[in-house]
This record gives sequence, structure tokens and C-alpha cells, in this order.
Amino acid sequence: MQAKGLLRAGFGIALALSFTQNFARAQDAAYPNRPIKMLVGFGAGGGTDIVARIMAQKMSESLGQSVVVENRTGASGLIAAEDVAKSPPDGYTLMMGSQTVFAVAPRLYRKVTVDAAKDFSGVALSGASPLVLVVNPSFAAHSVKDVIAMAKADPGKINFGTGGTGTTPHMTAELFQYTAGIKMVHVAYRGEAPAINDLIAGQIPLMFANLSAVMGHIKGGTLRAIAVTGAQRSPSAPDIPTVAETIAGFAAETWFGIVAPAGTPLAILAKLNASARQALVDDDTKKRFADLGMTNGGSSPEELDAYIKSEMVKWSKVIADANIQPMD
Repeated sequence: MQAKGLLRAGFGIALALSFTQNFARAQDAAYPNRPIKMLVGFGAGGGTDIVARIMAQKMSESLGQSVVVENRTGASGLIAAEDVAKSPPDGYTLMMGSQTVFAVAPRLYRKVTVDAAKDFSGVALSGASPLVLVVNPSFAAHSVKDVIAMAKADPGKINFGTGGTGTTPHMTAELFQYTAGIKMVHVAYRGEAPAINDLIAGQIPLMFANLSAVMGHIKGGTLRAIAVTGAQRSPSAPDIPTVAETIAGFAAETWFGIVAPAGTPLAILAKLNASARQALVDDDTKKRFADLGMTNGGSSPEELDAYIKSEMVKWSKVIADANIQPMD
């Protein structure tokens, strides 16, 4: 009798496991059957937000469900990242992040609960944007040499704005100061867009900004471009010199990638990846990215996971070399 009981119990467990697996497969196959959230850790109008909204629109079309962008600002994107990391791994909560969120901010905040290498599953690399050193048109500098000379003449007197501590524009400015041997004063805003607005208004004289976020202002003459931070000149702005033409070897850019909570089923990641890749090869997306000075991405989930890990190593070294101290 005991053997029969154990046999029946074993059969019941096997049946339950089979049912669970079949149910999970059915759920994956039906995905998505309701709207998807894509969180952005910065305010509307910044580089990450712009890319997220372009991708969300295109992915909505191919997935047959709305992909809704939600902005949750704070702690250089870490508040949104923590929300995503704690969300159910069912494909209905995603994040458009960058190296700011995944590779830099976790190294700059002492009270961090996010580990990008463990807490997220990559979906797809979306694109990359060089940064550009832009100034208010009233600012006297017209070249990288001018900015360096002015900063050396008055150490600690020139303010530069960013969308927040630990953002790529901030890290690029720190790298610029370190390599140029100058000292400027960091003014952190709650998002890139407010910093850009104050730059246009003349409240701050200069900043490193995502080219995608200020291209329209450069073309409209409300901001003057000094130099881009890519290794080569941007195809969409070939008249703007590179910082590397003055400081040999200088290079920095912002990349944007979509992630899901760790543990998201591979079948769902595959659907999301296919949708993202379809969005990236769309002619309208290509044109919109090019107009913003961006390059298209495209990767497998595994390739994005590996890339994030490599970026964590790279930016940790920049933080150490520039002696940037962690914050509470």
C-alpha cells in the first residue's frame, strides 16, 4: 500500500509539473496579450527618452500591443532600474537604459541594490549616440582649445550642466577635465532636458549633451557645437570636429539598450528581440536616428548581456582614474 501511495504521489507531482510547464508554454505563446511598460530613468526630452519613444512606437506595431513609455526619475536612473529588477519576469515591464544606469551609477552610489549583471536579461541594443560639447552662443569659446584655455585661466569658475550625477554626459565631462588637466564645476539637474533649457537660457555656459537631444538646437542656432566625442566625426554633423582632434584618443558615447527582469523566459526575450530588430531596420527609424546623429544598434539578448558586463569594467576604470567619489 505504501508503494502504491508513493507511486500515486509521484504521478501527481509529474502531472502537476507537466501542467505547469504546458501552462507556461501557453502563456509564452500568447505573449503579449496586454500593454507593455517601458521604463526610462530620466525625464522626457532627454536622449534615453527620445530613443525609448521611437522604439516603443515601432515595437507596438509589430507586437500588436501598446508599448507605453513611463518616466521614473531619480538617482541617475537607478530608481527606475530597481523597479524593473523587482518586477515579475513576464515581459510586461521593460527598461530602456544606458551605460549610465547599468555600468556607471551602480559604482557611484553607496546604497545600491541593483547589479546589472545579475538583475536583468538583455533584450536588444538599440543604438548609440556620441555626445557633443555645446555652449550658449554668448559664451566666448569656439573650440576645445578655447574651453581648455579659459578653464585653466580661471580654475573652478566655469560651470557645466548634466542630467544628473553618474550620467554619461557627467562622466564624459569628468574624463574631459581629467585628460585636459582642468577643473570646472558640476551642476547636476534632474534630467538632461532641464539642463539643456538652462543652457539655452544662459544659466550655465556649457555642457556635454547627447547629440540626439541637442541636434535641433544646434541646427536652429540656439546652441553652438564645439566638438563631438566620438572617435570620428559624426556622419550627420560632419562639420563639427571631434574632441580627439585636440586631445588624442579621447572618445565617449552613450549607448541605449532594452532589458527585462532577470528570469524572463527565453521565448519572450526572443519575441521582444525580434520586434526590436524589426524596428531598427525600419526605414523611418533609420532616418529618425540619423537625424538625431545616432547609429542603429541590433544585437541578440546574449550579446547585450556580454556588452553590459564589458562596459561595467570600462567605466569602473574611468571612475577610479578620475578619482570620482561614491555618493550616498
